[in-house]
Amino acid sequence: MTMSVAMTVNGKPVSGTVEARTLLVQFLRETLGMTGTHVGCDTSQCGACVVHVDGVSVKSCTMLAVQAEGSKVTTIEGLAENPEKLHPMQEAFRENHGLQCGFCTPGMVMSAIDLVKRHNYAVTEDIVRHGLEGNLCRCTGYHNIVKSILAGAQAMKAAGV
Repeated sequence: MTMSVAMTVNGKPVSGTVEARTLLVQFLRETLGMTGTHVGCDTSQCGACVVHVDGVSVKSCTMLAVQAEGSKVTTIEGLAENPEKLHPMQEAFRENHGLQCGFCTPGMVMSAIDLVKRHNYAVTEDIVRHGLEGNLCRCTGYHNIVKSILAGAQAMKAAGV
């Protein structure tokens, strides 16, 4: 059975026809061509597919596209308001070597932004480590990822984002 779906993705209205069982991650990657959102495990364990739905981080492999009907979805591609300048969290990952192979990075960044906002920018190493329990890095880059998120929190607060 096919259904119509409409939502706002990265500030732009989008729509499409999907099978009722189409996951949000599939709609983003296959229909919209937004391949920054990764599929890592197919079991919702790794967090590589994290996006923001109405401002909250969600594993897009656990949500049907039709469940996002009418929602505002932000992917890693939509974080930077200016294509010439990275979001402060993305910049912090770059500056602090928080990425190795880069596969987990989009999900880590999206999760980190939500974590920082939920804690009103007041994150500690313990809060970050606990908050990342649903995100896996197979390159064991956690130390620099945590360092990046702590720096990103400060940068986000300074930038007011």
